[in-house]
Amino acid sequence: MADPSFFVGIVGNIISILVFASPITTFRRIVRNKSTEDFRWLPYVTTLLSTSLWTFYGLLKPGGLLVVTVNGAGAALEAAYVTLYLVYAPKETKAKMAKLVLAVNVGFLAAVVVVTLLALHGGARLFAVGLLCAALTIGMYAAPMAVMRTVVKTRSVEYMPFSLSFFLFLNGGVWSAYSLLVKDFFIGVPNAVGFVLGTAQLALYAAYRKKTKTVVVLKGGGGEAAATEGEADGDEEEGVARLVGQVEMAQRRVRLHKGLSLPKPALMPSPRNGLGLGLGHSIVKSLSATPVELHSVLHHHGLGRFEAVKKDDVEAND
Repeated sequence: MADPSFFVGIVGNIISILVFASPITTFRRIVRNKSTEDFRWLPYVTTLLSTSLWTFYGLLKPGGLLVVTVNGAGAALEAAYVTLYLVYAPKETKAKMAKLVLAVNVGFLAAVVVVTLLALHGGARLFAVGLLCAALTIGMYAAPMAVMRTVVKTRSVEYMPFSLSFFLFLNGGVWSAYSLLVKDFFIGVPNAVGFVLGTAQLALYAAYRKKTKTVVVLKGGGGEAAATEGEADGDEEEGVARLVGQVEMAQRRVRLHKGLSLPKPALMPSPRNGLGLGLGHSIVKSLSATPVELHSVLHHHGLGRFEAVKKDDVEAND
C-alpha cells in the first residue's frame, strides 16, 4: 500500500501550482493596461527566492521529489511574473526592483548554493537550507499583509484577489498535514503560519467585499462639484440623482463667476432655439442613465471630467 504522505503530497502539488498560477489574471490586467497600477511587486520577488531555495532543499533531501516538482514549477511561474512586472513598472520602481532581483534572486541564491555545497557536509546542509527556506516561506506568506492593510484602509478588496487568498488557505493546510506525515518541521511551521494568514485574508474579504466606495469630483470652467457614488451594493440611482444636482449647481457658479447674473435666453433649452435635445434635456434624461452615460453627456457639453478624490476632500468642500 502506498504511503499516505505521497497522496497528500500530490494534492499539495496541485493546490500549490494553482496558488502559483492564481496571479495570471492579475498579470493579464497589467499587460492589457500596460501598467502595474497599485499591485505590489515584493511578494513575487520573495516567492521566487523561496521556491528556488525549496527546489534546492528538495534536491538535497532524500525522497524530496514532490518538493522539487512543485517548487520547480513555482519558480518558473514566479520568474515570468517578475519579468512582466519589470516590463510594465514605472521607471523608479523598475530600477529599485531590478537591483533587488539581481541582489537577492541571483546573487544571494548563488551564494547559498556555493556555500552549502563547499562549506557544509551531511546533515548540516539540509538543516541550514531547511532553516533558511522556512524563514523565507514565512516571509512569502507575510508579504500579502501589506495588501491586507490596504484593504482595511480603503475598505476595498480590489487589490486582494479572492482566488489567491483561498488557495493560500488550502495550501497552508495541506502542506501542514504533509509535514506531520513525513515529520519535516521545516515544511510544517511556515505552512501553519500560511494557513492562519490565509484564514485572516478570507475573513477580510468577507468583511469588505461589499463596501467598496467610489468618490468622484466634477471640474469644469472654474466650478467644482463632488458626489459619492455610494457603496457597490447601494442605490445607484440615488447617487446619480445627487450628482446631477451637483452638476446644475456647478453650472450656476460658473455663470455667476463670469459676471452673468442670468443665463442668456439663447442658452435656455427650448424647441425654438433647437436646444430641446441639448444639455437641459440630457440632464433630465440622465436621472435614469448609468454613470458612464452621464459622463458621456457632460463631456459632450464641455463641462469637464471625473477625477478620483479622497473622501476627506469631499467632506472639506461641503
